Amino acid sequence: MKNHGCRKTAGFVIVITAVMSLWCTGVSAQELSNLSVEYGAVCEAVVDREVKAASSSFPSGIEKLYCFTRISGAKEPTVVTHIWYYGDREQARVELAVKSSSWRTWSSKRIGAEQTGTWHVDVVDSEGRNLETYRFDIYTQQ
Repeated sequence: MKNHGCRKTAGFVIVITAVMSLWCTGVSAQELSNLSVEYGAVCEAVVDREVKAASSSFPSGIEKLYCFTRISGAKEPTVVTHIWYYGDREQARVELAVKSSSWRTWSSKRIGAEQTGTWHVDVVDSEGRNLETYRFDIYTQQ
């Protein structure tokens, strides 16, 4: 009579060893997913989950802008964060769900009329890795 219990135990030990090896080397499940920004833009509006009036330069008085991202590669539900900066100072941090391997999501930020100059939005994954940066300027209208 053959003992199949030993083979099952050995297989279990191999799987646990592989998982522990990844965990100990700091490789997360998300790293294995190749999460990336397939497309993104800063824009004046998002209509029907699509970008409207994307640009890298907007007039003061715009009041509100959107950062739109199409995220690909998620193998399980996760999050990305849009971090809005005016100059080098963080202005907002918006955590957004990513629920499938191709997911569109966006955040918005009110812009004060006096907040002219250089802005950027960093898109980071759940581990804090920067996936993309979108730079734009707010200029004074003449």
